Amino acid sequence: MAKLIEVVEGRTATKVSGWIEAQDESWRAGIRWGVLDLSGPYRKVFDDSLAHVTQIADPFHVIKVANSKLDECRRRVQNETMGHRGRKDDALYRARRLLTKAHERLGEAGDAKLVGLLTAGDPRGEVRMAWHAKETIRSIYAIDDVQVAREFVTELAADLQDESCPPEVHSLGRTLKRWLDHIVAWHEAKITNGPTEAINNLIKRIKRVGFGLRRFRHYRIRVLLYAGRPNWDLLATVAPR
Repeated sequence: MAKLIEVVEGRTATKVSGWIEAQDESWRAGIRWGVLDLSGPYRKVFDDSLAHVTQIADPFHVIKVANSKLDECRRRVQNETMGHRGRKDDALYRARRLLTKAHERLGEAGDAKLVGLLTAGDPRGEVRMAWHAKETIRSIYAIDDVQVAREFVTELAADLQDESCPPEVHSLGRTLKRWLDHIVAWHEAKITNGPTEAINNLIKRIKRVGFGLRRFRHYRIRVLLYAGRPNWDLLATVAPR
Protein backbone atom coordinates (compact mmCIF):
# COMPACT_ATOMS: atom_id res chain seq x y z
CA MET A 1 0.00 0.00 0.00
CA ALA A 2 1.37 3.42 -0.97
CA LYS A 3 2.07 5.68 2.00
CA LEU A 4 3.37 9.23 2.23
CA ILE A 5 6.39 9.27 4.56
CA GLU A 6 7.44 12.92 4.49
CA VAL A 7 7.22 16.12 2.48
CA VAL A 8 10.57 17.92 2.27
CA GLU A 9 10.49 21.61 1.39
CA GLY A 10 12.44 22.73 -1.66
CA ARG A 11 13.72 21.09 -4.82
CA THR A 12 17.43 20.92 -4.08
CA ALA A 13 19.37 17.72 -3.48
CA THR A 14 20.86 19.08 -0.25
CA LYS A 15 17.61 19.22 1.71
CA VAL A 16 16.35 15.83 0.58
CA SER A 17 19.74 14.20 1.22
CA GLY A 18 19.81 15.77 4.66
CA TRP A 19 16.45 14.23 5.53
CA ILE A 20 17.45 10.79 4.23
CA GLU A 21 20.77 10.78 6.05
CA ALA A 22 18.99 11.66 9.29
CA GLN A 23 17.00 8.41 9.13
CA ASP A 24 18.02 5.15 10.74
CA GLU A 25 20.76 3.31 8.87
CA SER A 26 18.83 0.03 8.82
CA TRP A 27 15.84 1.82 7.26
CA ARG A 28 18.04 3.25 4.52
CA ALA A 29 19.69 -0.12 3.90
CA GLY A 30 16.27 -1.69 3.30
CA ILE A 31 15.53 0.51 0.28
CA ARG A 32 16.06 -1.39 -3.00
CA TRP A 33 14.57 0.80 -5.71
CA GLY A 34 14.32 4.52 -6.31
CA VAL A 35 11.97 5.83 -9.02
CA LEU A 36 12.90 9.20 -10.49
CA ASP A 37 11.16 11.71 -12.74
CA LEU A 38 14.35 12.49 -14.74
CA SER A 39 15.22 15.27 -12.32
CA GLY A 40 18.93 15.97 -11.99
CA PRO A 41 18.78 17.04 -8.30
CA TYR A 42 16.83 13.92 -7.28
CA ARG A 43 19.25 11.74 -9.20
CA LYS A 44 22.01 13.38 -7.16
CA VAL A 45 20.12 12.53 -3.95
CA PHE A 46 20.36 8.82 -4.77
CA ASP A 47 23.96 9.11 -5.94
CA ASP A 48 25.01 10.84 -2.72
CA SER A 49 22.78 9.35 -0.02
CA LEU A 50 21.45 6.03 -1.35
CA ALA A 51 24.24 4.79 -3.60
CA HIS A 52 23.22 1.13 -3.13
CA VAL A 53 19.71 1.75 -4.54
CA THR A 54 18.86 0.86 -8.16
CA GLN A 55 17.55 4.01 -9.82
CA ILE A 56 14.59 3.75 -12.21
CA ALA A 57 13.41 6.35 -14.72
CA ASP A 58 9.64 6.46 -14.35
CA PRO A 59 7.98 5.49 -17.68
CA PHE A 60 5.37 8.23 -17.44
CA HIS A 61 8.05 10.89 -17.20
CA VAL A 62 10.15 9.40 -20.00
CA ILE A 63 7.15 9.58 -22.33
CA LYS A 64 6.31 13.03 -20.97
CA VAL A 65 9.75 14.26 -22.07
CA ALA A 66 9.15 12.75 -25.52
CA ASN A 67 5.81 14.56 -25.78
CA SER A 68 7.42 17.79 -24.59
CA LYS A 69 10.09 17.62 -27.31
CA LEU A 70 7.40 16.81 -29.87
CA ASP A 71 5.47 19.91 -28.83
CA GLU A 72 8.62 22.04 -28.97
CA CYS A 73 9.20 20.83 -32.53
CA ARG A 74 5.59 21.54 -33.52
CA ARG A 75 5.76 25.11 -32.17
CA ARG A 76 9.10 25.82 -33.84
CA VAL A 77 7.92 24.55 -37.23
CA GLN A 78 4.69 26.52 -36.79
CA ASN A 79 6.66 29.75 -36.29
CA GLU A 80 9.08 29.03 -39.12
CA THR A 81 6.41 28.20 -41.70
CA MET A 82 3.63 30.58 -40.69
CA GLY A 83 5.55 33.42 -39.04
CA HIS A 84 3.37 33.42 -35.93
CA ARG A 85 2.27 31.31 -32.99
CA GLY A 86 -0.44 28.72 -33.50
CA ARG A 87 -3.91 29.95 -34.36
CA LYS A 88 -7.11 27.96 -34.37
CA ASP A 89 -7.16 27.47 -38.15
CA ASP A 90 -3.47 26.50 -38.48
CA ALA A 91 -2.90 22.85 -39.35
CA LEU A 92 -0.21 22.19 -36.73
CA TYR A 93 -2.19 23.93 -34.01
CA ARG A 94 -5.20 21.77 -34.83
CA ALA A 95 -2.97 18.69 -34.67
CA ARG A 96 -1.52 19.44 -31.21
CA ARG A 97 -3.80 17.10 -29.23
CA LEU A 98 -3.69 14.31 -31.80
CA LEU A 99 0.12 14.37 -31.77
CA THR A 100 0.41 13.67 -28.04
CA LYS A 101 -2.34 11.06 -27.99
CA ALA A 102 -1.30 7.40 -28.09
CA HIS A 103 -1.44 6.20 -31.69
CA GLU A 104 -3.61 3.17 -30.89
CA ARG A 105 -6.21 5.50 -29.36
CA LEU A 106 -6.59 7.67 -32.45
CA GLY A 107 -8.71 5.25 -34.47
CA GLU A 108 -8.91 5.34 -38.25
CA ALA A 109 -10.58 8.74 -38.40
CA GLY A 110 -8.12 10.33 -35.98
CA ASP A 111 -5.15 8.81 -37.77
CA ALA A 112 -6.37 10.07 -41.14
CA LYS A 113 -6.97 13.55 -39.70
CA LEU A 114 -3.48 13.65 -38.20
CA VAL A 115 -1.84 12.59 -41.47
CA GLY A 116 -3.79 15.27 -43.34
CA LEU A 117 -2.85 18.02 -40.89
CA LEU A 118 0.84 17.05 -40.96
CA THR A 119 0.79 17.01 -44.74
CA ALA A 120 -0.62 20.53 -44.71
CA GLY A 121 1.51 22.06 -41.96
CA ASP A 122 4.78 20.12 -41.79
CA PRO A 123 6.51 20.60 -45.17
CA ARG A 124 9.91 19.16 -44.11
CA GLY A 125 8.47 16.26 -42.10
CA GLU A 126 10.14 17.37 -38.87
CA VAL A 127 7.04 17.14 -36.69
CA ARG A 128 6.19 13.75 -38.19
CA MET A 129 9.70 12.56 -37.29
CA ALA A 130 9.34 13.81 -33.70
CA TRP A 131 5.96 12.07 -33.49
CA HIS A 132 7.48 8.78 -34.67
CA ALA A 133 10.25 9.20 -32.08
CA LYS A 134 7.65 9.61 -29.33
CA GLU A 135 5.72 6.55 -30.40
CA THR A 136 8.92 4.47 -30.65
CA ILE A 137 9.85 5.49 -27.10
CA ARG A 138 6.43 4.34 -25.94
CA SER A 139 7.20 0.92 -27.45
CA ILE A 140 10.16 0.50 -25.09
CA TYR A 141 7.73 -0.58 -22.38
CA ALA A 142 6.30 -3.39 -24.48
CA ILE A 143 9.66 -5.20 -24.31
CA ASP A 144 9.88 -7.97 -21.71
CA ASP A 145 13.56 -8.94 -21.91
CA VAL A 146 16.02 -6.68 -20.05
CA GLN A 147 18.91 -7.21 -22.45
CA VAL A 148 16.73 -6.67 -25.50
CA ALA A 149 15.47 -3.46 -23.92
CA ARG A 150 19.02 -2.24 -23.33
CA GLU A 151 20.02 -2.92 -26.93
CA PHE A 152 16.84 -1.29 -28.23
CA VAL A 153 17.25 1.90 -26.17
CA THR A 154 20.95 2.14 -27.00
CA GLU A 155 20.29 1.89 -30.73
CA LEU A 156 17.30 4.24 -30.54
CA ALA A 157 19.33 6.88 -28.69
CA ALA A 158 21.95 6.76 -31.46
CA ASP A 159 19.34 6.87 -34.25
CA LEU A 160 17.61 9.91 -32.76
CA GLN A 161 20.91 11.81 -32.80
CA ASP A 162 21.37 11.29 -36.54
CA GLU A 163 22.08 14.47 -38.47
CA SER A 164 18.84 14.05 -40.42
CA CYS A 165 16.74 14.50 -37.27
CA PRO A 166 15.42 17.87 -36.07
CA PRO A 167 17.12 19.46 -33.01
CA GLU A 168 14.34 18.48 -30.62
CA VAL A 169 14.77 14.83 -31.57
CA HIS A 170 18.54 15.16 -31.12
CA SER A 171 17.89 16.38 -27.58
CA LEU A 172 15.57 13.44 -26.97
CA GLY A 173 18.28 11.03 -28.14
CA ARG A 174 20.78 12.57 -25.74
CA THR A 175 18.28 12.20 -22.90
CA LEU A 176 17.82 8.49 -23.67
CA LYS A 177 21.58 8.00 -23.71
CA ARG A 178 22.04 9.85 -20.41
CA TRP A 179 19.29 7.90 -18.66
CA LEU A 180 19.88 4.53 -20.37
CA ASP A 181 20.57 2.50 -17.22
CA HIS A 182 17.63 4.09 -15.41
CA ILE A 183 15.23 3.37 -18.27
CA VAL A 184 16.34 -0.25 -18.58
CA ALA A 185 16.08 -0.72 -14.80
CA TRP A 186 12.30 -0.46 -15.12
CA HIS A 187 12.35 -3.76 -17.01
CA GLU A 188 13.89 -5.40 -13.94
CA ALA A 189 11.65 -3.93 -11.24
CA LYS A 190 8.43 -3.00 -13.11
CA ILE A 191 7.62 -0.30 -10.56
CA THR A 192 6.69 3.37 -11.02
CA ASN A 193 6.21 6.44 -8.88
CA GLY A 194 2.55 6.64 -9.88
CA PRO A 195 1.29 6.42 -6.26
CA THR A 196 3.68 9.19 -5.24
CA GLU A 197 2.49 11.39 -8.09
CA ALA A 198 -1.13 10.73 -7.11
CA ILE A 199 -0.47 11.80 -3.51
CA ASN A 200 1.49 14.84 -4.66
CA ASN A 201 -1.36 15.85 -6.98
CA LEU A 202 -3.86 15.50 -4.13
CA ILE A 203 -1.73 17.72 -1.89
CA LYS A 204 -1.57 20.40 -4.59
CA ARG A 205 -5.32 20.26 -5.15
CA ILE A 206 -6.01 20.67 -1.44
CA LYS A 207 -3.63 23.64 -1.28
CA ARG A 208 -5.42 25.28 -4.22
CA VAL A 209 -8.81 24.78 -2.57
CA GLY A 210 -7.90 27.04 0.36
CA PHE A 211 -6.54 30.01 -1.58
CA GLY A 212 -8.73 33.06 -1.29
CA LEU A 213 -11.53 31.38 0.71
CA ARG A 214 -12.78 33.07 3.87
CA ARG A 215 -15.65 30.70 4.66
CA PHE A 216 -13.80 28.07 6.68
CA ARG A 217 -16.72 25.64 6.83
CA HIS A 218 -16.98 25.56 3.02
CA TYR A 219 -13.20 25.17 2.75
CA ARG A 220 -13.21 22.30 5.27
CA ILE A 221 -15.92 20.41 3.38
CA ARG A 222 -14.06 20.66 0.09
CA VAL A 223 -10.77 19.56 1.65
CA LEU A 224 -12.35 16.49 3.20
CA LEU A 225 -14.04 15.59 -0.06
CA TYR A 226 -10.69 15.76 -1.83
CA ALA A 227 -8.89 13.84 0.90
CA GLY A 228 -11.36 10.99 1.17
CA ARG A 229 -14.59 10.10 2.92
CA PRO A 230 -15.72 13.14 4.95
CA ASN A 231 -16.14 12.89 8.73
CA TRP A 232 -19.55 14.55 9.07
CA ASP A 233 -19.50 14.37 12.87
CA LEU A 234 -16.28 16.34 12.93
CA LEU A 235 -17.62 18.79 10.37
CA ALA A 236 -20.68 19.47 12.52
CA THR A 237 -18.44 20.82 15.29
CA VAL A 238 -16.80 23.41 13.01
CA ALA A 239 -18.57 26.74 13.20
CA PRO A 240 -18.28 29.13 10.25
CA ARG A 241 -16.54 32.44 10.81
